Amino acid sequence: MSLINVNDLTFGYEGSLKNVFENVSFHIDTDWKLGLIGRNGKGKTTFLKLLLGKYEYKGTIVKKVEFDYFPFEVKEKEKMTIEIVNEIALNVEDWEIIKELSLLNTEAEVLYRSFDTLSGGEQVKILLVSLFLKGNNFLLIDEPTNHLDCETRKHLVEYLKRKKGFIVVSHDRIFLDQVVDHIISINNTNIEIQKGNFSSWQENKQAQDNFELMQNEKLKKDINRLEVASRNTANWSDKIEKSKYNTKNSGLSIDRGYVGHQSAKMMKKSKVIEKRMEKSIEQKSNLLKNIDRNDSLKITPLECKKNPFIIANDLQIKYNNKMIFSPVSFEIKNGDRIAITGKNGIGKSSVLKLILGNEIQYEGTLKVANDLKISYVSQSTENLKGSLREFARENRVDESIFKAMLSKMGVSSVEFEKDIKQMSEGQKKKVLIAKSIAEMAHIYIWDEPLNYIDILTRVQIEEAILKEQPTLVFVEHDETFVKNVATKIVNLKEISTGKGDR
Repeated sequence: MSLINVNDLTFGYEGSLKNVFENVSFHIDTDWKLGLIGRNGKGKTTFLKLLLGKYEYKGTIVKKVEFDYFPFEVKEKEKMTIEIVNEIALNVEDWEIIKELSLLNTEAEVLYRSFDTLSGGEQVKILLVSLFLKGNNFLLIDEPTNHLDCETRKHLVEYLKRKKGFIVVSHDRIFLDQVVDHIISINNTNIEIQKGNFSSWQENKQAQDNFELMQNEKLKKDINRLEVASRNTANWSDKIEKSKYNTKNSGLSIDRGYVGHQSAKMMKKSKVIEKRMEKSIEQKSNLLKNIDRNDSLKITPLECKKNPFIIANDLQIKYNNKMIFSPVSFEIKNGDRIAITGKNGIGKSSVLKLILGNEIQYEGTLKVANDLKISYVSQSTENLKGSLREFARENRVDESIFKAMLSKMGVSSVEFEKDIKQMSEGQKKKVLIAKSIAEMAHIYIWDEPLNYIDILTRVQIEEAILKEQPTLVFVEHDETFVKNVATKIVNLKEISTGKGDR
């Protein structure tokens, strides 16, 4: 066991008006399995890179361990996959690589293809295997579940349970609950570490937020009451002081010493009340700083009298004239929320693209109603660039609604001035989702919309879908999201070879 000690860490990007971290201090035990959480843009990846010594910073980070970071950068993607594994994990035997791959339910044949021909999920698996074969360094794992199907995520959970200590960035609630024993939360004003998994952290966070909201209301009432009392006491003191120069009805003079004493007594009481009020104001100012806004998103689906929207009968996608999944039949009616599920590489995205009208080989029938307005969220953010204003104009969405949705999802106004290309992956994905939400459509087609999206925003999206009930067809590997949102599931299955069938 050893410690990673962080003391008075302060860091900000050059040219930025606000620091990412400001005088934060904490320590980490390298035997802990830590889940690193926080809204997009809060600095999760930045923190990992600070641990790696990638940036200059103020304060100290004291460590007696070496780090390995995932995902590795693969510069020569045209190389054979096994060569890439051997470059990352030195001195490992082929049988060790194959054994680790089998634990992730992946065939050895992927090792003998060029890396750039692998699917996104297969590439993630290869890089994970490379990471775990490297040795006993402390692991910094950044978003390992993106692009991984549900089955592979289960294998990854078992994989991580056997590892000693690591920090993993993830927004998958079930995944975090299964693999971590501590949570590092990057909040609005600090970094906090709690023992437990995501669910226990969320329960504690909700209790703390509720307590602060109640305290805030109590202090607000106290401050108003004390303000009135202070003002009244000061007025009474002033009246008493002025009365020193009056005379009694009998013509006798006022005892000015006594009146002055009473006036001073009332003024002292007023000052005591003022100090109590100042203390309450100070207490109130320290509340609510780490409570995130959870504004409601609004989706506005178009009404359509056509029903069903889409009919598929014995549908099969073909790659190179080869069927890749068993025939499926389904209907998509108004108000349906259909989740397309299946293992990596089985053709889920291809089904969505076929509905969109892309030229894809298939057999069976697919009928899509005429004149359907479709809103699409692509899996890739690769081609996003330019200003938000230009993006809104190019996609013919109302700029004010589009930016309002981004703001509600936690994208700050400072980010509005950036080129989209310079945003984090999570913020780029929010750009695509905000565009789709701002569009009025008959049907929404979303391909892995939640990759890189923080947990609070996932909840916002879930709530908006359940409230507005748009017709939705989506591919997503977040089991919690699928369970909460989908009304039907279309599961794509591999074609049976007949071997061992009974």
